[in-house]
Amino acid sequence: MPRPPRVAVIGAGPASIYAADILTTAHPGASVDVIERLPAPYGLVRYGVAPDHPRIKEIVKALRRTLSKDGVRFVGNVEYGRDLKRDDLTRFYDAVIFATGAIEDRELDIPGVELRGSHGAADFVSWYAGHPDAPRDWPLEAESVAVIGAGNVALDVARMLAKPADEQLTTEIADNVHAGLRANRAKDVHVFARRGPAQIKFSPMELRELSHSPSVDVLVTEEGFQIDEAGQAAIAASKATRLVVDTLLKYLEATPTDAPHRIHLHMCQAPVAILGDGRVEGLRTERTELTGDGRARGTGEYVDWDVQAVYRAVGYRSSHLADVPFDHVGGVIPHDAGRVLDLDGCALPGLYATGWVKRGPVGLIGHTKSDASETIASLTADLDGLVPAAEPDPDAVTEHLAAVGCEPVLWEDWERLEAHEIALGEVAGRERIKVVPREDMLRAARGASD
Repeated sequence: MPRPPRVAVIGAGPASIYAADILTTAHPGASVDVIERLPAPYGLVRYGVAPDHPRIKEIVKALRRTLSKDGVRFVGNVEYGRDLKRDDLTRFYDAVIFATGAIEDRELDIPGVELRGSHGAADFVSWYAGHPDAPRDWPLEAESVAVIGAGNVALDVARMLAKPADEQLTTEIADNVHAGLRANRAKDVHVFARRGPAQIKFSPMELRELSHSPSVDVLVTEEGFQIDEAGQAAIAASKATRLVVDTLLKYLEATPTDAPHRIHLHMCQAPVAILGDGRVEGLRTERTELTGDGRARGTGEYVDWDVQAVYRAVGYRSSHLADVPFDHVGGVIPHDAGRVLDLDGCALPGLYATGWVKRGPVGLIGHTKSDASETIASLTADLDGLVPAAEPDPDAVTEHLAAVGCEPVLWEDWERLEAHEIALGEVAGRERIKVVPREDMLRAARGASD
């Protein structure tokens, strides 16, 4: 290619920003537009992390450096498939990287999931994280709640349901979320894992944080606390697994403090049905036993739990993008080392994928970086064979967006919105207060927040 590459990255979460950083570092003259449908960047770091996890949000500092560097342009409030279609992108860019992540709940195929009071964890996370597309209110009438899942999202959901709302006032929690949590009636939150303590997917830090609130007791049920041969091997092979099991043992042996809220951790309990007539009135689980190879099987013994709400934290799933091949079984874009493949398994020139939409919703930040490196390596290897964009001038994109009635939020606009959130926080003695309604976000981004 006779000039530096001009590339669009769809999505503004960590995967897309790492891809932009790696590409512009490898090719100093490259021009990358990070295109995001929301008015704010950072994806699940902003809208998938609980407000009381500021340490995890430290990653924003590194992401911010990339979005503010030369050669990278943030273009927010622009929706792929509506404001920009695939044919538009191939007109303005030499290559397109899809990095839209995974924001939908993976389905749980048991009876009763449709009952009122049965919630997908991703929807609840979007609400408490202040996502502009989430409802402003959330039903929190249940005194006893079930959380199905054995990962960190399940722990976040349980902690947010059990922890008193006023303990969140040191965070960026949105006003409507704080008001909703203050009305929360939950006293007992039951977390159910299908396998044992050595197979559970909690991270040690997340598990320890459950007990940081003086208003919450963490109780581990002794029944189901099974460690088989595979579990012993996992403990010996992984420091993280060992720390998780040690923490669970401490909770198991701890004396309850009679705190007003309780999180109960149940292992070797598989959900089989959500019970109720029109709304959730209970959860039925089947006791399981470990089989020695890291798996579990049902015992035919069932337990009914008296709960009035169920949260399904069984994983995320990516969404199908317009005019882009999609594996509906795996929930990912089919690819070869990041090159998007068509239905015949052939690479589509100039189209790439990275992040969860490429590999599925697994792995931590380190995996995301290595994943982006693989995709950029493929793009770099293909550069000489790419069809150059017909209209590579950066102004061509913004002129097109204006013509279709779209007003993008650029980096300087986001900085105004961010300054507005920080100013709101200063008044309340907090670092920031997140603005939730999209129209309010856009007003602040345009400098018209007053």
